[in-house]
Amino acid sequence: MLEPAIAGVIVMALLFVALAAGVHIGVALGLGGVLGMYLSIGPDAALGQLSTVPFSTTNSFTLAVIPLFILMGSLATQASLTTDLYRAAFNWLGPFRGGLAMATTLASAAFGAACGSTVVNAAVFTRIALPEMTKFGYDKRLSAGCIAASGTLASLIPPSILMVVYAVITEQSVGKLLIAGFIPGLMSAAIYMVGIHVRVRFNPALAPTPDFQISWSERFRSLYGVWGIVFLFLLVIGGIYSGLFTPTYAGAVGAFGAFLIVLGKRRLNRHTLIETFKDAGVTTSVIFIIVIGGILFARFLTYTGLVADISALLLGLELSKELYLLSFAVIYLILGMLIDPIAIMVMTLPVMYPVMVGAGYDPIWLGVISIKLAEISLITPPVGLNVYVVRSASPIPLSLEDVFAGVMPFLLLDVFTLGLLIAFPQIVLFLPNLMY
Repeated sequence: MLEPAIAGVIVMALLFVALAAGVHIGVALGLGGVLGMYLSIGPDAALGQLSTVPFSTTNSFTLAVIPLFILMGSLATQASLTTDLYRAAFNWLGPFRGGLAMATTLASAAFGAACGSTVVNAAVFTRIALPEMTKFGYDKRLSAGCIAASGTLASLIPPSILMVVYAVITEQSVGKLLIAGFIPGLMSAAIYMVGIHVRVRFNPALAPTPDFQISWSERFRSLYGVWGIVFLFLLVIGGIYSGLFTPTYAGAVGAFGAFLIVLGKRRLNRHTLIETFKDAGVTTSVIFIIVIGGILFARFLTYTGLVADISALLLGLELSKELYLLSFAVIYLILGMLIDPIAIMVMTLPVMYPVMVGAGYDPIWLGVISIKLAEISLITPPVGLNVYVVRSASPIPLSLEDVFAGVMPFLLLDVFTLGLLIAFPQIVLFLPNLMY
């Protein structure tokens, strides 16, 4: 048997080699965890964990909410709720300078209340909003950057898959974390919209002056199309906030509610139903592979005592709370340039969570900060996942350089929002403290 520290060095080296070679992050984490346990605590323990963790993870009542939220978002997309949302936002904001970009932000935030997936959000609005903004003469960099950044809002606005992953890893309340993201998510969307308005004011070339008007009667009629999202949001988040449902039950109720909406709109047939369940199953499988691999890796760190040793070492430095938080943010932003947010969380939280809580930070508040940092990583070069999604889904010619250039102002707005959440923790904690 090797000393835990030596086994840890070997595993981390092999992990980085595997990631550099293009091995899937979930597979790399899982193999690293099993190898580490094999080297440090023996083959029987390693094989025992490998045989039990996949089943125990996927059999989790808490994690069952992930496929339900994904299915709800898939059904909401099938029901064309995104189109209805965008049409309503367009009617209300389109006649203003920069209004189409602000409408895209508002519609993305609203769809986040039914989707929970940043990738789906970005892909859907790339196909819907980008042609419209291009047609009206909007700068394509502003348009693409707005869509990529607004797609990240689904990470904060409940229901959020990342919040569920954080809750499972840290053993915190899923319900409180979902509710905690509501105000920060709306605030992020509002700051995006203000930023867009200011930019087009100072640089009119980004968005031409609208040459059309929309009547008030047409605006109010368009609100009828958003009833589905409002219904799902009140059903799911209202049920969680009031204590009527657990988050998993709320996910099941929300998925069934989305199914009824699709049936009511007569937008579902056998083929689309099969494709909807297939897409939800594939997305769920990818997420679960990462979570299983992360748990195996976390078991290695825990059983060998590395988590306790690293936490004791870091806390023993007796740094200020602010320096611990700065270190946490830097780690997230650096990793966010290379791998996706779920992988970041399963890699870092087993070690960093005890350190941050030991330094005096509230676990619920830390969850929202983690998600906000993950949001920033989704649009940070060189591997901003949402940037690549917008580029690949774009129906018009668009380069990665265009999207990255367009997203940079939104990165600055995200940093400003993050500063507000750090300076005023009650923005995050106000609603969770009122629950039940």
